[in-house]
Amino acid sequence: MSLIGKEVAAFSAKAFHNGEFIDVSEQNLKGQWSVVCFYPADFTFVCPTELEDLQNQYGALKDLGVEVYSVSTDTHFTHKAWHDHSDAIGKIEYIMIGDPSQKISRIFDVLNEEEGLADRGTFIIDPDGVIQTVEINADGIGRDASTLVNKIKAAQYVRNNPGEVCPAKWQEGSETLKPSLDLVGKI
Repeated sequence: MSLIGKEVAAFSAKAFHNGEFIDVSEQNLKGQWSVVCFYPADFTFVCPTELEDLQNQYGALKDLGVEVYSVSTDTHFTHKAWHDHSDAIGKIEYIMIGDPSQKISRIFDVLNEEEGLADRGTFIIDPDGVIQTVEINADGIGRDASTLVNKIKAAQYVRNNPGEVCPAKWQEGSETLKPSLDLVGKI
């Protein structure tokens, strides 16, 4: 069953953010755009490259009104230790959620039950707490966070312009489409 168009279910968790431990719930995903980025584990190999890349896009995402949350099945304590000991992770300014109960990973349907780790899942969530995009990669395939900026812009455009859709490779300011009987068979 697809998660697209579904509201994020209730959860609560501890997170590491800017040198502090904080509480996070599904309520934090409302009132703004959010990106939730799941990854398998701290102190691994592909994960720090992805999270550092996500940090490199964090300013552009914040400019679009987006908050970023990374999630793994590690604890918030492990996130702090990783942050304190890794040059790549030490740069992170966004919220790092611990999911040792695996509840959040199950809610987003990214839990690899056999390993007890989250798959590489990226979710864009609108201000109503509704999932608008889902991308899930195999463990060995790292993600490119630069693609999130255009996806967010497209999602925001569609939300603010009912009746219009963004075609493939849409860029801000480009033409959109207005689905109608007149367009059938002409694209």
